[in-house]
Amino acid sequence: MNKVKEIANQEQAEMVQSTSGESGRGAARRVLEAVNVFSYFDRDRVVKIMPYLFFLFFLALVYIGNSYYSEKTVREIDQTNREIKELHSEFITTKSELMRKSKLTEVANSIRHTGVKESTVAPAKIIVKKTNED
Repeated sequence: MNKVKEIANQEQAEMVQSTSGESGRGAARRVLEAVNVFSYFDRDRVVKIMPYLFFLFFLALVYIGNSYYSEKTVREIDQTNREIKELHSEFITTKSELMRKSKLTEVANSIRHTGVKESTVAPAKIIVKKTNED
């Protein structure tokens, strides 16, 4: 087991020394060789697996995007609920203020300075008789 680790460490050290002056393609090949310690990944197998890897990456991106979208939606729902509670309390306050101001005594007090007084006489019913001129 130690011999395998020593060989892998030697290959990695050689790769680091040799990749310092190589182009990107050669460096990528050296990295792939360093990862390929047990000869599991060869070019054919990697090419065969690529569609599945791309599909998994796509699913991961969709999953991340969906989680961001759902968090945004939850925040919007929470903000809308807070606005609804605030508007409901404003509605109740305005409604109670209207009920208070529409009482007969409040109306009488508010128009007292204009000289209008509350009538103490009951209203009389006006009856109009029809004539046959129609």
